Amino acid sequence: MTGVALARIRAVLFDVDGTLYAQTPLRVAMACEMLLASSFKPERRHEVRRVLTFRRLRETLRERPCSSGALERLQYAVVSQRLHCSVLDVETAVEEWIYRRPTKWMRYCRRPGIERLLDFLENRGIARGVFSDYPAADKLAALGLSGRFDVIVSAVDADVGAFKPDARGFLAAAQRWKIPAHQVLYVGDRPDVDAAGAAAAGMPCAVLTRARLPHAGFIPFRGFKELQRVLSRSL
Repeated sequence: MTGVALARIRAVLFDVDGTLYAQTPLRVAMACEMLLASSFKPERRHEVRRVLTFRRLRETLRERPCSSGALERLQYAVVSQRLHCSVLDVETAVEEWIYRRPTKWMRYCRRPGIERLLDFLENRGIARGVFSDYPAADKLAALGLSGRFDVIVSAVDADVGAFKPDARGFLAAAQRWKIPAHQVLYVGDRPDVDAAGAAAAGMPCAVLTRARLPHAGFIPFRGFKELQRVLSRSL
């Protein structure tokens, strides 16, 4: 493990996509749905193209923090401009294919050990929260985790307006708890986004990864059972 200090941790903040659930099986399921939908209804191909373009262009906005409330509009506007369609067309496709349809698969993709870890944290008086680039409430419900987190922050919230690795969302969560950022552990799955953003906010970080990276500046772990063992030695 790294030398990341955990003894004074008062809260644990989780990423959602790729962390609370595995993305690969979900993406396979959604790719099959998209293929079937576009095969039987050719007009669906436009929706699929909008969704894929949305995902790609959204990544380019990581380095473009916006004024309060503007990021949510901008993520749709850039796709509208690129594909010469209306913003409403983009919003409709994203709502169906990113926010609504995937939720039925999420429970089957949930990472094992998360409920036991949340129980462990709750029993020790450690606050639990979520910070995701996407709105998280519906996903948490689909994962069977509603009510398990006392702070839920999204990058598109009006008081954030920036995707990770910008520090704003991390700091917003800490401020809602009224806990100093260095006493909040962030748990994610992307070193370039999650660990970098946590570092920018002054938070320690644990990253779900198969790689053993002893000098990476974060705690690598392979599953929530392992992370719980690490925390049990410090909290």
